[in-house]
Amino acid sequence: MEDLEKRKQVYGICGECNEPGTGEKWCQTCNAKRFKDNFKNWTSGNKDIDEFIQQSQLNALYYKKCLEWIPFEKFQDITYIAEGGFGKIYSAKWPEGNIEYWDIENQKWQRCCWDNYALKSLNNSSNISSDFLNEIKSHLQIHLFDVITCYGITQDPKTKEYMIVLYYCNGGNLRNYLNKSEKYIGYQSKIYILQQIARGLLDIHIVEKVHKDFHSGNILYDHYSNSYISDLGMCQPANKKSVKEEGIYGVLPYMAPEVLRGHQYTKAADIYSFGIIMNEFLSEEIPYGDISHDEFLAVKICKGQRPKISEDVPKLLTDLIFKCWDAEIENRPTAKELYQKLTKWNVEISKIKYSKDSKNSEDSEIYSQIKVIDEIGKKKFESRSSKDKSKNIQTHPQAIYTSRLLNFKNLPKPVNSSDLSSFQFNSDAKYAIQSTLADPISECFDVQLSESELNEICQDDENNIES
Repeated sequence: MEDLEKRKQVYGICGECNEPGTGEKWCQTCNAKRFKDNFKNWTSGNKDIDEFIQQSQLNALYYKKCLEWIPFEKFQDITYIAEGGFGKIYSAKWPEGNIEYWDIENQKWQRCCWDNYALKSLNNSSNISSDFLNEIKSHLQIHLFDVITCYGITQDPKTKEYMIVLYYCNGGNLRNYLNKSEKYIGYQSKIYILQQIARGLLDIHIVEKVHKDFHSGNILYDHYSNSYISDLGMCQPANKKSVKEEGIYGVLPYMAPEVLRGHQYTKAADIYSFGIIMNEFLSEEIPYGDISHDEFLAVKICKGQRPKISEDVPKLLTDLIFKCWDAEIENRPTAKELYQKLTKWNVEISKIKYSKDSKNSEDSEIYSQIKVIDEIGKKKFESRSSKDKSKNIQTHPQAIYTSRLLNFKNLPKPVNSSDLSSFQFNSDAKYAIQSTLADPISECFDVQLSESELNEICQDDENNIES
């Protein structure tokens, strides 16, 4: 009864059945009947896809949970954007637009037409598997505030490959955002964006899901500078069946050491990836960009190596990064803890920054730290030439940042490096910092291993690897 009253207050009354709505201008009961009556008027030609879309329509509580089968000819100006590990990305016009709500007066669907939509083609998807579709169901089960919206599925008539229709983010991914920025990105903005990303990850974890392919290429930005998590459940071949694969899928620099060893992917593995993303965003350096992404790197990660942290990253943020990429999964924070911490800092900074009374600024550790760092960072940025402000990142030819199948054998048990002494931050501001972690991790100490040492490690650990 309380739930019905709450829905009534929030969403109002359906103009057809006089029952409380389930979403903004949305009644699940009435719309489910409407969708069901229309099932006979369309088909993808694939039974699994038809049933997948039909179930989404019958269960949709609001428009973002509703998928459509969209004939390919409805798209215009299709333009190639980029290629990922298991498909290609295109932008396209969709003049008709996606369903938003039922217009009772005119008895038709009211649609919303964005400037562009993203089409993600799926390699080898002419024989798309039901297992793959089950993974995509994550889009329907997660609260879609900081997670990219999926509007439906289409099929390229020439290649026969299926394509996922998504909200288009013209700002590109996090890496593009950093590389193309021609103005200094202050720490308040960075903390706010990290808060959004943490909230999206929390939404995924709340419904007992894990991302499994969490990296900067899957953090997207729209023209409002909002960030979204993308590629839920799509870090695998579309024709993958329910058989045990010899290996794991992902982007090596972002993968937790226990996952590299073949252990089950958990929420804690997503947290490790968040730590790598967080450092990439704050340090503005691509992780392990100057070395080959091979078995040697996998061993080094298990032995405690982590990406370099810029000297300009404030201590409180550095400590949080350390905790995220701890080798012991129980020492990593939860998505809720990450979100709460970043929210607290964001609110604290905003209150002081926009308050006429600055007496409390000295009492705020995070505000004091970012104020000093931003002052120096802004001067450094302004002193650069206009040519240098937009980065052109050069990476090692074997540094691979798209998802792929990885298969490492006999990796050593993950540990935190013991080679961590005091870590200097921002010497210009006389801002010396030492990590306060009880069992800290190396932030950048390179574990140099020759091929003979690699073989020796693998042999020594062969009989001691955890199942």
